[in-house]
Amino acid sequence: MSSKNSWENKASARERLKAERERQAKRDKLRRQLIAGGAIVAALAIAGGVAVAVSQSGGSSKPLVLPANTSGPNGTTVVYGNKNAAHTLSLYEDPRCPVCAMFEQADGKDVLQGAQDSRYKIQYTFGTFIDKNDGGSGSMHALSALGAALNVSPDAFIKFHTALYSQANHPDETQDKFSDNSYLFKISDQVPELKGNAAFQKAVKDGTYDAWAQKMSDSFNSSGVQATPTAKLDGKDLPVAGSNFPQTGVITPAQLAAAFDKALGPKK
Repeated sequence: MSSKNSWENKASARERLKAERERQAKRDKLRRQLIAGGAIVAALAIAGGVAVAVSQSGGSSKPLVLPANTSGPNGTTVVYGNKNAAHTLSLYEDPRCPVCAMFEQADGKDVLQGAQDSRYKIQYTFGTFIDKNDGGSGSMHALSALGAALNVSPDAFIKFHTALYSQANHPDETQDKFSDNSYLFKISDQVPELKGNAAFQKAVKDGTYDAWAQKMSDSFNSSGVQATPTAKLDGKDLPVAGSNFPQTGVITPAQLAAAFDKALGPKK
């Protein structure tokens, strides 16, 4: 399993999450103190460059705008597939995560096929910890862009998600390419529903879904997940990456099919 963004030569994900939660607690404490004192402050650089202005009225410079096709608290429930499917495959990823890219490149097509066949629905939760660990804002910016794609349609979202993680487009985690609008638009132009889509591009440029992306990142942080990619089938861990797969680092399509057959029964 990837320890947050790499399964080799990195500090433990648990230590990283603990440190980040301590930093977040300090930020929250400071914000409460400032609000209590009637101050108007700008809490800058929270989660990779998102700026939120906090005042006595509790307003923000970028209000929470939920993409279409979301549900749940703050729109952080993002489901692909038949919402009435009996089983749920929960996937936890970070847009800049290299092991997530390996998993999506190796198994993404088969994972999506299972949802399209209604064997399960997929629920996505995205984190942005690599922005904090390696610097930059690409994870958060790509997540906001995913929100803009989701607002267009679930199909646009899933195609853009696939394109982001593709071998041709996914950068090394230390390269903050996803913070660059022109690079995201180069990728989005590979998606028919997003190619030249002025509304989508405006939402990305304006940061329309930045506040939603922060809420999604918060949801990831409170999930208890310690590594990406993480997969859970009906709440039970489904190993897809890490030391269980020493040859490639991620589960193979044949191994994944066997795991699904064991858990769900043979594909009909």
